[in-house]
Amino acid sequence: FPQYPVMPGVLIMEALAQAAGVLELSKPENKGKLVFYAGMDNVKYKKQVVPGDQLILHAKFIKRRGPIAVVEAEAKVDGKLAAKGTLTFALGK
Repeated sequence: FPQYPVMPGVLIMEALAQAAGVLELSKPENKGKLVFYAGMDNVKYKKQVVPGDQLILHAKFIKRRGPIAVVEAEAKVDGKLAAKGTLTFALGK
């Protein structure tokens, strides 16, 4: 949109995936491991993000089964939800 620039939703989800990966790697038991992004579910986009907006990212660990971790993540602008989703990761060496 040359006349109305917005941040693409895929970049918002990439930012959330990176934040969630940092959350997983911050745990002592995951020191030295790698995080492999495996998928996303229940993705919702609620608000457009435009140049000048400050995107605040939140990630919350939900569950783990073996090397698979599930994280709920959301992105906000001015305290309002811009996007959210459930992200799945695999932990490896």
